[in-house]
Amino acid sequence: MKDIEFKLDSTDIHPNSEIKGTILVSYPGRYDGVVINTQILDSNEHIVYKSYNGKNISQNVSRLFINKDVMPENKAEFTAQIKFEPKQEHEVKFRASIIEQHKEIESQIIFAKYSI
Repeated sequence: MKDIEFKLDSTDIHPNSEIKGTILVSYPGRYDGVVINTQILDSNEHIVYKSYNGKNISQNVSRLFINKDVMPENKAEFTAQIKFEPKQEHEVKFRASIIEQHKEIESQIIFAKYSI
């Protein structure tokens, strides 16, 4: 088993639909938390993270750090949203990484499709 397992409920994303994901960490060493970076390819638009582990995020963030202290059983669930209306289909790159002392330990990448 890898040190990080990252899943999206669906890799088919549409404007204003809720994106749900889960990260499970089995890294045996000490770590500070996980970070999720997202890039909408061929676009200057951003994703907006709405919540993690049931806690709402009050400001718009396009990069999400989840501290290990708020990850019961080393698990994090998050929700996000993309709001712009695409003129074409875009590939969306999600990258979840384990962070230890400002260094990336291991990561996993998922690609999704964003369209109307």
